[in-house]
Amino acid sequence: MSTSHFEQRRRLLIAGASSVSLALPAVTALAQTPATRTLRIGNQKGVLSFLKARGTLEKRLAPLGVNVTWTEFNAGPVQLEALNVGSIDFGDVGEAPPIFAQAAGAPLVYAAATVPRPTSEAIVVPKASAIQKVTDLKGKKIAYNKGSNVQFFLAKLLEKNGLAYTDVQHVHLAPADARAAFVQGSVDAWVIWDPFLAAAQKSADARLLADATGVVNNRGYYFTSRSYAEKNADILRIAVEEVGAIEKWAGSQRSDAATEYAAVLGLDRGVVEVAVNRTPYGTVSITKAILAEQQQIADTFWELKLLPKKISILEAAQAGVA
Repeated sequence: MSTSHFEQRRRLLIAGASSVSLALPAVTALAQTPATRTLRIGNQKGVLSFLKARGTLEKRLAPLGVNVTWTEFNAGPVQLEALNVGSIDFGDVGEAPPIFAQAAGAPLVYAAATVPRPTSEAIVVPKASAIQKVTDLKGKKIAYNKGSNVQFFLAKLLEKNGLAYTDVQHVHLAPADARAAFVQGSVDAWVIWDPFLAAAQKSADARLLADATGVVNNRGYYFTSRSYAEKNADILRIAVEEVGAIEKWAGSQRSDAATEYAAVLGLDRGVVEVAVNRTPYGTVSITKAILAEQQQIADTFWELKLLPKKISILEAAQAGVA
C-alpha cells in the first residue's frame, strides 16, 4: 500500500470517528427528553375555570413534557363517569358524587380537599313563612336534590334538632325545579347550595333558616384515578399546588373573584358576590380524618338506602395517607 493511499484511509477513519462522536451527544440528549404525558382535566364552572384561564398549570408542567387538556362538565356525577371510562384524569367535585361513584366501582382516589364550607349550603324558607326554627319543619314539604351533599346536611340537621328523618316530607327536585316549586309555594322549604342559595336570597324572597355551621363540614374534593396517581404523582402534586394558589387568590381578592366567577357562571355579580364573600377558600391534603368525614356521609346514605352496598372510603385513599 502506498504512503499516499495509507494517509487517505487514515484521514477517512478520523473523519468517521469524529462524525460518530459528534452524533453521540444528540442521541443522548434525545434519550433524556421526557416522554410526552397528558393531564386530562374535567372541570365544573369554578376554581378550575380560573386555573384554566391563567394557563399557569400548563407553564409549570411544560418542562416535564406534559400536555394539559380541559373538558367542562355541568355536574360531578358526569365527571366521575368520565373518570370511570378513562376519559379524564383529574377533576373537582362535591362530597356526595365520589361516594356514589366508588359504590359503582369507579377507580377514583381523593387527591385533595377544600377547607370546610358550611356557610355555602343552607335550608331556606319564604320570608313570610311561619317557620322560625328547625323544629317547625315537622310535617313540612322540603325540596332538595336527591343523593347530593344537601341530603346529608338535611339528615344531620333534623337529627341535631331532635327530629327523625321521616318527620318531614321529602320532595326530590333538581335545583331549577326546586326553585320553581319554592317560588310557587308548592314546598315549604328548600335545601340548597351556593350560588343557587345566594340567588334565592337575592331574588326569590328566601329567608335563611339554618346553614350547615355546626352540623356538617361541606367540603369540595379534587379526584384522580388509581392508575394515574400511581404513575404520575409529580403531575398531581403540581396540579394540587396550582389549585391551592387559585384558592388562596380567591380568598384574598374576593371582589375580583366575584367579578370573574360571575362571568364564568353567567350570573348577576351581586348574587355571586354574596356567595363568594361567605365562602372559606383553601386547599388541604387528604388525611384519614377527612376521609372519616366522607365515611360518615357514605354510612348515612347506606342507612337511607341510597347506596347499593356499604363502602369503605379508605379504599379510595392514595398510598401513604396519614
